Amino acid sequence: MKELLSGNEALALGAYHAGVRVAAAYPGTPSTEILESIARFEDVYAEWSTNEKVAMEVALGAAYAGVRSLVSLKHVGLNVAMDPFMAASTTGVNAGMVVISADDPGIHSSQNEQDNRHYVRLAKVPLLEPSDSQEAYDLMAYAFDMSEEFDTPVLVRSTTRISHSKSVVDVSRRRVLAATQVGFPRNERKYVMLPGHARLRRPVIEERLVKLAAHAEGSPLNRIEWGERSLGIVTSGIAYQYAREVFPKASFLKLGMTYPLAKDLVRHFASQVDRMIVVEELDPFLQENIEALGIKVSGKEFVPRIGELNPSVVEEGALNAGLLAGTAPRQKTHVDSKLPRRPPLLCPGCPHTGIFFVLSGMGKRLKLPGAKDRSLRKSTLTITGDIGCYTLATYPPLSAMDTTACMGASIGQALGMKKAGVDNKVVAVIGDSTFLHSGITPLVDAVYNQGRITVVILDNGTTAMTGHQDHPGTGVSAQGKETEAVHLEQLVRGMGIGDVRVVDAFDMKALRSAVRSSLDSAALSVIIVRGECAVRVPRRSAPRVVDTEKCDQCGTCLLLGCPAIQTENGQVYIDTTLCVGDYCTICQQICPRQAIGPTVEE
Repeated sequence: MKELLSGNEALALGAYHAGVRVAAAYPGTPSTEILESIARFEDVYAEWSTNEKVAMEVALGAAYAGVRSLVSLKHVGLNVAMDPFMAASTTGVNAGMVVISADDPGIHSSQNEQDNRHYVRLAKVPLLEPSDSQEAYDLMAYAFDMSEEFDTPVLVRSTTRISHSKSVVDVSRRRVLAATQVGFPRNERKYVMLPGHARLRRPVIEERLVKLAAHAEGSPLNRIEWGERSLGIVTSGIAYQYAREVFPKASFLKLGMTYPLAKDLVRHFASQVDRMIVVEELDPFLQENIEALGIKVSGKEFVPRIGELNPSVVEEGALNAGLLAGTAPRQKTHVDSKLPRRPPLLCPGCPHTGIFFVLSGMGKRLKLPGAKDRSLRKSTLTITGDIGCYTLATYPPLSAMDTTACMGASIGQALGMKKAGVDNKVVAVIGDSTFLHSGITPLVDAVYNQGRITVVILDNGTTAMTGHQDHPGTGVSAQGKETEAVHLEQLVRGMGIGDVRVVDAFDMKALRSAVRSSLDSAALSVIIVRGECAVRVPRRSAPRVVDTEKCDQCGTCLLLGCPAIQTENGQVYIDTTLCVGDYCTICQQICPRQAIGPTVEE
């Protein structure tokens, strides 16, 4: 049977057919759909974990107990999960354990661009890379078998194009449960990493790596495709597809198992071609491994190490390197410059708009549209931000975020600034899902170390940025079942914080009052701003309109950055197809001329 599947869907179905029984993840683009796809199967336990570290620990516990398990995460998620990932490499796994890292070349939806292939050198575990949805599906059974054969976690690396592109997949396999017996085999020397036990495991890891290297030489995932031998190309993953398109006549060493490197296979291939190059995305991972063998090879001299590759990028590099002499460059697609620009903004009716408008105004940040100088504005408030769709408040006109580093960093950074002696008031802003992911521990730290900061938790009841997944605060599991909900105000008060306010996200008067009181407080304070994500709320009645007779074009409403509020020929108007109506009303509340109100029903 054949199906049209994205790479993420193929990875999920491949894992299911390979007998996975426990799957854990934290949502993050481009990996999110893997867990969502697996969660549809009733005979698999699937969970949105609190964060990636917890997901890795859940999967490792299941593998210890004899059950095949899967972890899926985006590239920066593996940073969070490295502690248990290294532990899994050290102890081994008993039943198969596969970790899928979805990298994001080009930084489409991330805070950095990193090449997670480097992690396998550190952890000394095998790395597999699919180049299309079919390989993504097929790789999963291979990965679980390898995990059990060599007693190791296996890292499968995808990238944005593999994760989200669809192709036809032959899904002829059916679900097969592994023969391992469920139950934890007590073995302190293997599973309890006291220093004495860890020292005994160290040579085991090195021996395993030698065996994996021998296995790579005969792996069916690595193959040679002979063409003209004047040029040989070593490649893997999505880069294989691009290189195939640009160099249709060349010979290829296509690597599906990229670590440990099949050294003898590489040497053989190099000996049979006149010139060898490597086409790979991001860092020269394969190139440096091949150069370490003493083989002359090039790649990153003309293939960029920054950003996402595509056939045009590979072709341009090849032309510059003289590899496509006499070949006319492909025609580039030109975008019509007359198309309207769409700047990144919060959605119409977003529950975060009001609080950022308040913070921006209190920090003396607001500038009327058209003002040229935004860099020299005086600010009495420093706002440390976090990872979420609310990070869009960084952009004008709100301009209400000063830092964003990684998940959960806002609170720790705010505390560090105050301890460093910053005179400004410091506010940390963090979403509900991000707070549960990694904001709890820095808030505990702020309690313990008496941090005089204000923490604003933006509670929209979902993980909005990655597609509205549930989290521990929603009381709904990844598989749609009702469970216990974590109540943020109870959690925060339980830490010993007395100054806790819960405010309606659309009540501007209450927002201003809460922020003023918190900023005046001499102690740690928390404001929970609660309002449902506008995308999840059905369209409400009575969209707002502007009374042109009352409006004096002061521009106050434009400072919200709401996409529904626009101007034409110098007149402010509200696009009623975008406005969420009675659900929001923030623009109506802040208009100094009371020129905004609901439409009058006929």
